[in-house]
Amino acid sequence: MLRAFLRTAAARARSRAPRPAPDDDVLLDAPDDRLAPALVAAARGEHGPAAGLLAGTRENAEWDHRDRYATRLAAFARSRSEWLDTWRAAAPDDPDALLVAARLMVRRHWASPARAELLRPVLPALAAAAAAAGPADPVPWRTALDAARGARAGHAEFERLWEQAVRRSPHHYGSHVAALEYLAAASPDAHGECLDFAETAAQDAPEDALVRALPLHAALTCRTPAAVRTHRPRLDAAADRAITLSAAHPAADPWAAELRNLLVHVLVRLERHRDAAEQLRLTGPYVTSFPWDRDTDDPLGGFLQVRADVRARVAQASATTGTAGSGPPRYGHGGRVRPGDH
Repeated sequence: MLRAFLRTAAARARSRAPRPAPDDDVLLDAPDDRLAPALVAAARGEHGPAAGLLAGTRENAEWDHRDRYATRLAAFARSRSEWLDTWRAAAPDDPDALLVAARLMVRRHWASPARAELLRPVLPALAAAAAAAGPADPVPWRTALDAARGARAGHAEFERLWEQAVRRSPHHYGSHVAALEYLAAASPDAHGECLDFAETAAQDAPEDALVRALPLHAALTCRTPAAVRTHRPRLDAAADRAITLSAAHPAADPWAAELRNLLVHVLVRLERHRDAAEQLRLTGPYVTSFPWDRDTDDPLGGFLQVRADVRARVAQASATTGTAGSGPPRYGHGGRVRPGDH
């Protein structure tokens, strides 16, 4: 893991003037500069840096950062939980330790075929823990929302949890993603309703809020050519809004990598290959499992194949008519996730 973080630091140094990263330099789910020390310490069994990181996000109301860091720490604890066990034993009522433990519980149950049966009985405890987290923190409620979706909770129960989340933070991205995915699961063909929800949330949000990219996430519900044709103007508008949001972040920024990976995914589906190529340049060496894991069991390989496809189409267009190419991307399995890449 330490070698992976050193590779990340080296890649950042090379990426100050971003250029396409060679395949062997691409990093999957690389942590940013704030999360990396917490993960290194957790690998040594130490919980102090993780506790400090999450306490800082809570005290400074950095809810989007808190959500993402808790998710990544819980993912790490799924295979290496000694540091979290020690933390909970030392501070059983610590709201940050409870948050990571709750996220870990949902993650473990989510992987089971009996997900609904496992999550249904723990949902009340998750909601109670979220209520105890305080009057400002929406992130435990986002965890409860995810559990409710996995438990196939009814609309009334989900709406009760949703109200608690947005009361605390009306523009928290993670809570909106949870609600969007609940809506999509409840009505798989309700592309318009998903876009309506996402566009309303984005329109009401501040210019620099991550929730401004929610329509881009909603675009993933349009999985067929017919759905893309029906909603094409709205999908283009979602991509344009996300391009503006991407431009507000530095190039080769690990924090913006998920937004840019999602943006590339949608732009390729819209056959806007030149715009996709620019986002690939801005992404630098940083690949995120989402959204590529929705198309393939090898997200790194899927990304590399799409990147190669985009480059080929742009080069072909430049050599002929000067317009972007057409046709769907070809998802492959040629990439390798080397030990420590995530």
